[in-house]
Amino acid sequence: MYAEIVSIGDEILIGQIINTNAVFIAKELNKVGIEVVQITSISDKKEAIVHCLDEAQKRAQVIILTGGLGPTKDDLTKHTLCEYFDDVLVKNEVVLEKIEEMFRKYVPTPINDENRKQALLPSKAKVLENKFGTASGMWFEKDDKVIISLPGVPFEMKALVSEEVIPALQQHYTRPYIVHKTVLTYGLGESVIAERIEAWENNLPQDIKLAYLPNIGRVRLRLSGKGPNEAEINQRIDAQIASLLPQIQDIFMGFEEEASVEEQIQKKCIQKGVTLSLAESCTGGEIAARITKIPGASQYFKGGAVVYHSQRKTDLLGVATSLIQQKSVVSVEVAEAMALGAKDKYQSDYAVATTGNAGPSKGDAAAAVGTVCIAIASPNGVISEEFSFGKNRERVIQKAVNKVFEMLYKSIA
Repeated sequence: MYAEIVSIGDEILIGQIINTNAVFIAKELNKVGIEVVQITSISDKKEAIVHCLDEAQKRAQVIILTGGLGPTKDDLTKHTLCEYFDDVLVKNEVVLEKIEEMFRKYVPTPINDENRKQALLPSKAKVLENKFGTASGMWFEKDDKVIISLPGVPFEMKALVSEEVIPALQQHYTRPYIVHKTVLTYGLGESVIAERIEAWENNLPQDIKLAYLPNIGRVRLRLSGKGPNEAEINQRIDAQIASLLPQIQDIFMGFEEEASVEEQIQKKCIQKGVTLSLAESCTGGEIAARITKIPGASQYFKGGAVVYHSQRKTDLLGVATSLIQQKSVVSVEVAEAMALGAKDKYQSDYAVATTGNAGPSKGDAAAAVGTVCIAIASPNGVISEEFSFGKNRERVIQKAVNKVFEMLYKSIA
């Protein structure tokens, strides 16, 4: 069974916002066996909405629209849907009372007629309650198709999808099970991995699909299957993964569905009772941001310093000025001194340091653009390595961050 997601709004088309709504909806539909065949972004214009609805129904049984349900004149989705289904707007007293109560309790400005118009809804639509906003969701049925309209505000949309849309779709349709399992690998490129596992890939059953999902410094291998028996699909995919893992054991970092590499590092540190600190130069706090994004990081992460200027490496971490002058600020020797300085400053068991030249100019470093040195200080000493990550600044930084997590995961005994 197939679905199409339609995101309405010029703000998406001009690149003003990222379409995170479609990502969330696609994941939630997949979990309940509904395959998304297309994601479309269109302008908030009547003609665009009508054309998109006509085309989407040729491809999918479920069409979910987000956006264009606000109280202002540029929000045309509700009125267009009303015309599309040859319907009329009627006042929904339950929705109106909820809107008025929301304004009384939470909105400092008084309610006006435009806000009250949010309670005018198509008479043929099943109303989906929006607990966090004034724009109700709407469920239409036409020729065995379901068309659902949701507000574009992400937290409103997410609650409606989780609490209203998904349960209703599960009740409305008999669906297959879709199972994805994603193997995380770090350290080798897509083509090298493909060459290594070619024989295994060629022997995959036809009903199990493999997708390579390369990112900067890592590749995800996603195995997918679909069918009426969830346990059987899981068993078949697990059997294929069991034969794959011995071939990629040196780059295997776990399963995406279970935990990211950052979460696995956190779990390892907490289980072993060890702590971590950071000294970041070229990565500019990106490592710390990914670590602290995970709840519970304070149990093992002691802190970090962004020591971007050479003098700060000396002032905060005790890196000798003579070492910087002799070896260059971008060198494994300076990276090691930074890691040891952070380990001492934060009194941690492990410390990671990065120093590099992300570009586009060389700055005060002698090293070529793209050169990054990473060091890890541990109870067993210090390890370090120099890398060349290319010339694109953003890619250099992200490659360095991913390489840090790869090295750190392997270093924690």
